[in-house]
Amino acid sequence: MVSAVCPACSILLVEANSPKLADLATAVNTAAAYAWPGATVRAISNSYGGPEAGSTPYDFAYKHPGIAVTVSSGDKGYGVEFPASSEWVTAVGGTTLVRATGARGWSETAWSGSGSGCSAIYPMQAWQQGVTDAACSMRMEADVSAVADPKTGVAVYSPTTGGIGAWLRFGGTSVAAPIIAALYGLNGQGANFGADPYAHPDALFDVTAGSNGVCGAPYLCTAGPGYDGPTGLGTPDGTNAF
Repeated sequence: MVSAVCPACSILLVEANSPKLADLATAVNTAAAYAWPGATVRAISNSYGGPEAGSTPYDFAYKHPGIAVTVSSGDKGYGVEFPASSEWVTAVGGTTLVRATGARGWSETAWSGSGSGCSAIYPMQAWQQGVTDAACSMRMEADVSAVADPKTGVAVYSPTTGGIGAWLRFGGTSVAAPIIAALYGLNGQGANFGADPYAHPDALFDVTAGSNGVCGAPYLCTAGPGYDGPTGLGTPDGTNAF
C-alpha cells in the first residue's frame, strides 16, 4: 500500500521476533532509530492490534516525535484495540468505497468492521479535545480512515504457482494504516503525533453514513458530520492533512 500511494518512498521492513507486544514494540523502536544516507524516517505503519489490558509497559514505544506512527483500528467492529488507542499514534479506521456520480467520483460510508471506541486506559490529548461531546473523556479512536472493506478493497497483483499471477482484492484496516502512512511520507513534514489531521479537517472527506455496531455514545460507532469513531475526521483529500 505504501508503494502504491508513494512510489518514490523508500520502504524499510522491520520484522518482530513474535506477535507479542514486547517484540512488536521493539520493532517499532528499531524502525524509528534506523538511519541511512539521504533518507529520513517519516512514518511507521502498524497493522495489528489487541486488548488494552497489559499494554501500558509498551505504550512509549510508539512515542516518536516527528515520526508519524499509524496503526490499524481493528476489523471486528466497535471496540477499542491497542496500539490504536495509544495517545502517540494516528489511529486509522476504515470505509466502504464505491464509485459514484459527482465531481469526486466516489462515495464512502463507515465500514462495519472498522474498530472504534473510547480508551479505558489512555488519556485524551489536547488535539482531540472539543471535537465532540463529553461522552468520552479518554483517548478516542479512530483519528482518520481510508478504504478497508474487503468487498470494495484494493487490487493487488500476486504471483501464484506455476508463474501465473492473479489480481486479488484485499481489505481491513491493515490496508488503511499504510495508506495513511504513505500520505505522511508524501507530505514529507515532521508529524506531531496524531494532531495534524485535527488542524486540517478541511483537507479530509467527511464520512457521514454507516455504522460498526451499537454503543452508548452513538458517535463512537455511527458515522456522522464531523468527528466519529469508525472514520475519525474522514478520509484523505490530498496530503495537506498529514
